[in-house]
Amino acid sequence: MSNWQSKIPDPARDYIAGRRLDEVECILPDIAGVARGKAMPAFKFDTQSHFYLPTSIFLQTITGEWADAPAGEDEYKEPDMTLVPDLATATAAPWTADITLQVIHDAMTQKGEPYPMAPRNVLKRVVELYAEQGLTPVVAPEMEFYFVARNTDPNMPIMPPMGRSGRVAAAKQAYSMSAVDEYGKVIDDIYDFAEAMGLEIDGILQEGGAGQVEINLAHGDPVALADQIFFFKRMIREAALRHDCYATFMAKPIEGEPGSAMHIHHSVIDRATGRNLFSDAEGQETPAFMHFIAGMQTHLPAATVLLAPYVNSYRRYVPDFAAPINLEWGRDNRTTGLRVPISAPEARRVENRLAGMDCNPYLGFAASLACGLLGLREQKQPRAECTVTAYMGDDGLPMTLGEAVDIFAEDTALGEILGADFAALYAAVKRHEYTEFQAVISPWERQHLLMNV
Repeated sequence: MSNWQSKIPDPARDYIAGRRLDEVECILPDIAGVARGKAMPAFKFDTQSHFYLPTSIFLQTITGEWADAPAGEDEYKEPDMTLVPDLATATAAPWTADITLQVIHDAMTQKGEPYPMAPRNVLKRVVELYAEQGLTPVVAPEMEFYFVARNTDPNMPIMPPMGRSGRVAAAKQAYSMSAVDEYGKVIDDIYDFAEAMGLEIDGILQEGGAGQVEINLAHGDPVALADQIFFFKRMIREAALRHDCYATFMAKPIEGEPGSAMHIHHSVIDRATGRNLFSDAEGQETPAFMHFIAGMQTHLPAATVLLAPYVNSYRRYVPDFAAPINLEWGRDNRTTGLRVPISAPEARRVENRLAGMDCNPYLGFAASLACGLLGLREQKQPRAECTVTAYMGDDGLPMTLGEAVDIFAEDTALGEILGADFAALYAAVKRHEYTEFQAVISPWERQHLLMNV
């Protein structure tokens, strides 16, 4: 066993025990949350403490084009950053033909400092800002996604998959066990892969859409959970491909069906006492709890572009599909964008229902936690609790990607929390993507405008 192999988590060691490790995938998440990096033979990884990739990968849009670097950057040179393995993230890639491990790498400058444009470093920055105030943020994410039939022609609509019964997966079957069983073989592979990877699944259930599934993860450290979602999304896609279907994390893949969210539950631990900052000694809500909610109401419009990062993301924001179109808050009220679930005092938390499953988990967590941290600093009071349906009003949330980028660029307080250089880069990437989208003529336009206007 190599020296580095003795430092990796037990599930990864168990996976390669008694077998020859063939390959190591050295990866990191880009702006979209896509795995970038290099694969190398294990013997090569044994002798290499780090390697290099160009920093320009963080300027790449979802279409593979390149945004312009923010003013003052020397990105035209495509300088290298140093990638250093975080061995605590080592995990199996059990779908591969050979024995392979994946290792997330930290992006560092050539001077050995965290590279500020890397999404994982952005989240670490926000967590460290909490630590400076004696606080530890805790998150619990919910992952919603669809199994869909293979779609090799992007001009054709996405369709639900065929189930084991030979019938197309049905909609409006939320929480149905028989609906989950329709694609039980894919679920079985997900469980098997998760076990090999050392990933914990808190529960799997059928959601409201045709072929839509939700996976819940246990609460914990934001960086560790973002790493898990990063691994989960890749693994779930591989499991689906084994069974002649796709897994998609698009926010709204099928017309007329619910969108896919990544609801984020937040709590904060006071390091001095070890108690939930949102509950006092008598178990009652604290002023900090209200400040946290107020911060989210104030800054989430600007953070929306990180929670809903693509043009398709905004198709999810429609009423009556249990999707948020507001920043109201309420106890056990799923029509509000900010929901306070029923819980014991030690588990008191705020659920942000705005984030889509298409968002980069590192940036989604960072943005949502940044809003709460600003609330703790600003100590404002939230609006009165919404005790009726919150679908009635307009809350000023952006409804297009272009509008969302503009609002993000105006919130300097949020940009400072995330890092001003990162905020400028992210806005540049999203403006480029929106411009690309605007250049495409849609089937709707051809159908209704070609001969009628």
